[in-house]
Amino acid sequence: MEPDLTTESPHQRRAKLDEGTCRLICPIASAMVGVCMTGIGLLRVAVVVRGGETIADDLLSVDALAFLLATLCSYFALRVQSVTRLHWLERIADAAFIAAMLMLTLACFVITYSLGG
Repeated sequence: MEPDLTTESPHQRRAKLDEGTCRLICPIASAMVGVCMTGIGLLRVAVVVRGGETIADDLLSVDALAFLLATLCSYFALRVQSVTRLHWLERIADAAFIAAMLMLTLACFVITYSLGG
C-alpha cells in the first residue's frame, strides 16, 4: 500500500528523495571506481606497447578517488540518523559524483587524442 503523500511534511519527502539519491549514487559510483581501474590498466598496456606517455592514467587515478568519495558519502548518508547530516552528505556525494563524471569524460578525450594517432 502506498503512503499517503498528503500527510507527509515537505521535510519528510525531501529526506526520502535524498535517501533515494544516495541509494542510486552508492552502487553506481563504486562500479565507476572499477571502470577507472580498468582504464588505468589498459592505458598502462597501451603505453608499454606503443610507447609515449599520457596524463590520462593520472586523471583516472584522481577520478577513482572522486568516485570513492561519492561512494563513501552516499553510504554514510544512508547510515546516519540525522536528517541534517543526510542532506549534507548527500550534497557532497552528489557534487563528487558529478565532478568525477566530468573528469572521466575529460580523461576519455585525453586518451582519444593522445593514443589515437
